Amino acid sequence: MSLLEVENLVTRFHTRDGVVRAVDGVSFAVDAGETLGIVGESGSGKSVTAYSLLGLLPSPPGNVEGGTARFEGVDLLAGSPAERRAIRGKRISIIFQDPMTALNPYMTVGRQVAEPVLRHERCSRNEARQRAVAMLQLVGIQDVAEGMNAYPHQFSGGMRQRVMIAMALVTHPRLLIADEPTTALDVTVQAQILDLIKRLQTELGMAVILITHDLGVIAATCDRVLVMYAGAIMESAGADDLFVDARHPYTKALMASLPSAHRKGEGLYTIPGLPPDLVQETAGCPFAPRCEHAVAACRQGRTVLREVAPGHASACLRVQEGTL
Repeated sequence: MSLLEVENLVTRFHTRDGVVRAVDGVSFAVDAGETLGIVGESGSGKSVTAYSLLGLLPSPPGNVEGGTARFEGVDLLAGSPAERRAIRGKRISIIFQDPMTALNPYMTVGRQVAEPVLRHERCSRNEARQRAVAMLQLVGIQDVAEGMNAYPHQFSGGMRQRVMIAMALVTHPRLLIADEPTTALDVTVQAQILDLIKRLQTELGMAVILITHDLGVIAATCDRVLVMYAGAIMESAGADDLFVDARHPYTKALMASLPSAHRKGEGLYTIPGLPPDLVQETAGCPFAPRCEHAVAACRQGRTVLREVAPGHASACLRVQEGTL
């Protein structure tokens, strides 16, 4: 049995311009100790999927309108807010994209890292503080005694991200959701943060969902990959299999966009067109208007993710039919 099993997740945003179909029937599973990568362009529904599971959507306008998400046998979507709060921050933790806005500017770093321990476990403030000190040391914060009494603005971007990781892991969660944890960090710090998450994952034995738009990060860190577009999964496969034999035109287009796929001086490839307006309901494959391989049948009916090889699923009709 998987640690997390998500079935047919549907999330909508009810706005003045109409209903935004942000997540449209997403299903996946995460096993204990596994690293699952979710990749796609901005606006593809990656972060909204994670926030839907944890009950972190702004409501209104966001609303989870269908599906189940069973975590260790408990449906996260059916539980009360109190039940979700008991799980969130204890058994499931999240690292947000921007630590400067996620951390409280009025609270010291030490107090913020110790807060999940005080909220979820029976212990004294001194015990929680010692746990915070140990975790900050584990994530590589120098001079922890001084850092515990510092405020977020006194730290660099890389150090703030380390504080966010310490805050997420201080309760030893079973599942960590890392929502673009290296955004706005330079390449060297990015590598340090990803190595840190991988090392702590091994030491703590937790599963990780890594949300990113960077295929290089996916290749270096993930066991399995979900490729999302317009709120739906276009392709699902093991990381090695995906990069050797992509089975959806959108995945191939993302890979063709990588600078490393081009010779020096050669113009970079860009996917033609724009992502669809999710307020407008369209039939068929959402990528069809931008796909050079699309035929009339691709614009009809409903796209369904189907297995096209062992452990490898694609939502491309032509791949499923064997004509592409």
